[in-house]
Amino acid sequence: MASAVQNWGEILRTQNLSPDRAMDGVSRWLLITRASVFPMTLTSAAIGGLLAVRAPGDKSWVGFFLAFVGLLLAHAANNMINDYFDLEGGVDTDEYVRGQYAPHPVLGGLISKGGLLLAIAVVNLIDLGILLYLTDLRGWPVAAFALLGLFISVFYVAPPLKFKHRGLGEPGVFLVWGPLMIGGTYFVTTGSLPSWVLVASIPYAILVTTVLMGKHVDKFDADRAKGIHTLPVILGRERSLFLNQELMVSFFVLVVCLVLTGTLGVWTLLVLLAAPRLWKVLRVYNQPKPVAAPPGYPIWPLWYVAWAFGVTRRAGGLFVLGLALDAVYPVHLG
Repeated sequence: MASAVQNWGEILRTQNLSPDRAMDGVSRWLLITRASVFPMTLTSAAIGGLLAVRAPGDKSWVGFFLAFVGLLLAHAANNMINDYFDLEGGVDTDEYVRGQYAPHPVLGGLISKGGLLLAIAVVNLIDLGILLYLTDLRGWPVAAFALLGLFISVFYVAPPLKFKHRGLGEPGVFLVWGPLMIGGTYFVTTGSLPSWVLVASIPYAILVTTVLMGKHVDKFDADRAKGIHTLPVILGRERSLFLNQELMVSFFVLVVCLVLTGTLGVWTLLVLLAAPRLWKVLRVYNQPKPVAAPPGYPIWPLWYVAWAFGVTRRAGGLFVLGLALDAVYPVHLG
């Protein structure tokens, strides 16, 4: 059991499992679903729930829990859908970046193509059950949140829209991990959705967007060669790196502004403790990417995405901690 837990920890940290470690069933599914990026979804759901604590009226914490689980399953389905359609579309190959930084579910021999399709169907079926319950609880807006998220998820890589191929991947991620996840969780918990919640969802939505932007910069040459017009391919590598730096900084600026206006509690200023990590990442972004993986680096040839994820994880965790403290002892300006 201890060996299996070590496997899970390694996968959640690196999205890889060392060749000398025995594969177990849970590890296989953590790799297939790309569970290492689930913390971003868990953080969005937690933000929505914590913002709901201060809302007036009765709250459904059962609804919150189901929304929490539903979002996690939706993220798993999204990752599998992306891998399936990129494989079908000839994008994912052993030579493409996706098959280099981590095992591809099918190309890596973790599951068959048919098994992947079945897994997608089962996860979406479970999510459908959760959706029906929550829609009965809160009404049609829950279905609207879920279906819009599913639409963006499926057509992120699926034809004919292929949002990622048209520079719309980053805006889609911003919308899903911000207003849809955070706002949707708040609505399920409280039955209402004031405009300030949508505004409060923007900072973390920006952070998640920087992760995708960093990944697309890492894949710049490969995507351009395949005719995949991600936002960095459209803007250019240097402009995209600068834009990502601006987006990271804007998270902190927006949180401070929301505190000064009384929208968020003073405790959320804890995010400023992530400023040293931000400063380190900004310096990395100003330097050329290494020509080879540093010793022990697990997800090469990805580089900029790992640094963006580091800021997102640190600042997002502090944001959640600040909201939790605000729920216990609220201190607001204005």
